[in-house]
Amino acid sequence: MSDQITVEFDVPAPMRDGVVLFANIFRPAAGGPYPVALARTPYGKDYTSVMPFGDAVRLARAGYIVVIQDVRGRFRSGGEWAAFKHEADDGYDSVEWAARLPGATGDVGMYGLSYLGFTQWMAARTAPPSLRAIIPALTWADMCDGVIWRGGALELGLQGYWFLNALALDITLKRAQGLPPAEQFATLATVVGEIDRLHSAGYLALPLNQFEPFKRLGLLSEMDELVANAENPAHYAPFSINQAYAHVQVPALNIGGWYDIFSQGVLQSFSALRSSGSTPAARQSKLLIGPWSHVNYTNTVGEIDFGFKAQLALMNLQIDMTGLTQRWFDYWLKGIENGIAQEPPVKLFVMGENTWRDEHEWPLARAQATPFYLHAGGVLTPAPPGDEPPDQYTYDPADPTPTSGGNLLMHELFGPGAKDQRPIEARPDLLSYSTPPLERDTEVTGPLIVKLWAITDAPDTDFVARLVDVHPDGFAQNLADGIVRARYRNGPRAEPIEPGRPYEYTIDLWSTANVFKAGHRMRVDIASASFPRWDRNLNTGAPFGEGSQPHPAHQLILHDTAHPSQIILPIVPR
Repeated sequence: MSDQITVEFDVPAPMRDGVVLFANIFRPAAGGPYPVALARTPYGKDYTSVMPFGDAVRLARAGYIVVIQDVRGRFRSGGEWAAFKHEADDGYDSVEWAARLPGATGDVGMYGLSYLGFTQWMAARTAPPSLRAIIPALTWADMCDGVIWRGGALELGLQGYWFLNALALDITLKRAQGLPPAEQFATLATVVGEIDRLHSAGYLALPLNQFEPFKRLGLLSEMDELVANAENPAHYAPFSINQAYAHVQVPALNIGGWYDIFSQGVLQSFSALRSSGSTPAARQSKLLIGPWSHVNYTNTVGEIDFGFKAQLALMNLQIDMTGLTQRWFDYWLKGIENGIAQEPPVKLFVMGENTWRDEHEWPLARAQATPFYLHAGGVLTPAPPGDEPPDQYTYDPADPTPTSGGNLLMHELFGPGAKDQRPIEARPDLLSYSTPPLERDTEVTGPLIVKLWAITDAPDTDFVARLVDVHPDGFAQNLADGIVRARYRNGPRAEPIEPGRPYEYTIDLWSTANVFKAGHRMRVDIASASFPRWDRNLNTGAPFGEGSQPHPAHQLILHDTAHPSQIILPIVPR
């Protein structure tokens, strides 16, 4: 087949309600017919946000009609933008429209990352008859676990950054259409100014129900929705992918990263579809997870170089992501027997050893849930604690423990990935518990849970836990973390705590795959904030979004026979 392709811009696609969406179409110059690779984006079809996960030119040269479409209300497409709300119906209509394009076989696959992955899941849950396979990358599963909320705390860093950096510019410029050029430029400058201030005054703005960066742009309704539904997960159920699995009939190649903001959602989607997908094809879904963040797919993520073969551009020195996208679509859309169906369903990157490894399930069946207990003196061991005094610290929301690396998607000054935690660990509002240097390599691969016994003198507060790999030179590499808001310790309905009373808090650190090498130490850090990733708890017990006066909280961390604080690690026998 010739390498020549043609490109059509602004091709209209009518939806069922008459709204017209627009797409760019890349196709082989030769007649066809060809299957369709569809990506639906809120970030602009003329930009390259989907390219790392499927280069349109390469896919067209490989015999695909590639369609990149602006979702409703964004850039060229008509209708009103409402995040998440139209992607199911519009997804169905767009798949069936794409299947009928001139020169199309009628077989459609979808691909793309983040929100583009969400559009795939929403289309798949409606079961359009022409959809054959999807490739959702770096996409959440539960809106209340890592998108809007996490453990009862607001994902402030993500929400502020995503809305201002990715969405507000197009919204405000559309409002400014028809104004003189000078006023349009002033509108642009206003948005850029809010983005520039976000890392400093922006994230600090209180109260949250009057979040100034949104309010100054006339976009406070976005925060209003969060405030109004702080204890109403049912509001987000129609937009939560974990409500869709039983309806999905097509296989998904799930792509994730250990330092991605949505890493746990990718793992959850894979496991659920393998077990409860509605067709045999859906139950043939696969998982690929590297050491990447949401926007960095190279071999250096944060301050750690995981080796050349870690990068998405040449995984294990064998294939890049566009090549893998083509293999997946070649099998499911073209029926080419290329061996991908016979390969193990899981390929994961094991940090520490920095190697790729095939597996047959997630979580790993051979992993052994092993408790490591917190002890006085900052010690972490497999031995349960005895009669030991508690540790204490003071958490002051006016000077919250800062965010440093991790599963982040926020202002560029707060970069994701592996970061040395020693500057944070030197603060008086954080406690560290470490093992002695390990005598042998120890692999931890799977879900991570902390059971923390604590007392606070405040009517409400937060607890943050983090798993750290301490290198022999002292470098303290963060692996995973999580948060719990005290009043939401048992779920989304607030249950006030009694100051001065001990409670057990379960903190979900999500998952990792890491070999703690001999000579390294395992460490658990405990604090009461990671700001501005998560919103500060002001320690007042006021309803979410209200209040602007922070109050210090005095925290006791218990580790004794009656209160065995611990982290449960999935140890993989070696």
